[in-house]
Amino acid sequence: MSLKQKEALNFARVLTEALPYIQRFSGKTVVIKYGGNAMVDDNLKNGFARDITLMKLVGINPVVVHGGGPQIGDLLNRLGKESEFINGMRVTDSDTMDIVEMVLGGQVNKEIVNLIHRHGGNAVGLTGKDGNLIRAKKMLMTRESDEVRAPEIIDLGHVGEVESIDPAVVNMLTDGDFIPVIAPIGVGHDGFSYNINADLVAGKMAEVMNAEKLILLTNTAGLLDKNDKLLTGLSAHDVQELINDGTIHGGMLPKIRCALDAVTSGVKTSHIIDGRVEHAVLLELFTDEGVGTLIKS
Repeated sequence: MSLKQKEALNFARVLTEALPYIQRFSGKTVVIKYGGNAMVDDNLKNGFARDITLMKLVGINPVVVHGGGPQIGDLLNRLGKESEFINGMRVTDSDTMDIVEMVLGGQVNKEIVNLIHRHGGNAVGLTGKDGNLIRAKKMLMTRESDEVRAPEIIDLGHVGEVESIDPAVVNMLTDGDFIPVIAPIGVGHDGFSYNINADLVAGKMAEVMNAEKLILLTNTAGLLDKNDKLLTGLSAHDVQELINDGTIHGGMLPKIRCALDAVTSGVKTSHIIDGRVEHAVLLELFTDEGVGTLIKS
């Protein structure tokens, strides 16, 4: 058998392996949080756009929720405005919120939409303010202090959390064979705009849409044990045990809690996958091995 024939045979095997997954997920909704290296490396960006386009072509309904923290930071630096963070959260005054809306709702959102179009897909960009999609409320952070008994309440400005989601506009787009691309900006009852963590928006979106899967792209291989071995096929109980014994800690904890909340609220599975791997979404969906951590209810 020639080298070309061997390559063709391997390709056929890949398609055969993918077939049962395509059959299983056709017609189902998959919510993907897009961020990290996958949003800044050109090869990864193009690979992601092709993955999303292919998903739609085989009958799956992808819904993309994206971040954009580094892009916001870059523009703030260019404008000479210093970024301030408290416990990893960006303090967002009114001027900063204007920049957040411009970057997330304009620059980043439209770049993703255009990339999907270039690869043959049909995408529509939204923020949570469109179609009353995301109702937000102000996030107030508390911080313990040795000097005072009562915890200190910290006002982060226009940083919000999800109060409710009305998926009507997203359902309309997916039913019309469009791919929704959502910037995590909501509006409060006070009429102000709020910047919301994209993981949280993706998790809540997956819940209200009764999604088959929630996929969170990260800059790590997934959830690792104390010996740096990749963990997958975890139940909600397994994850809680790993939180209790300290295996899951630090920056991974909010992401894991988001994935855990989704599966305990009706989403079939959550996946934390390595966005640094090209075509990570397709590898996780359509292969037996996958490229990250799977959490199931």
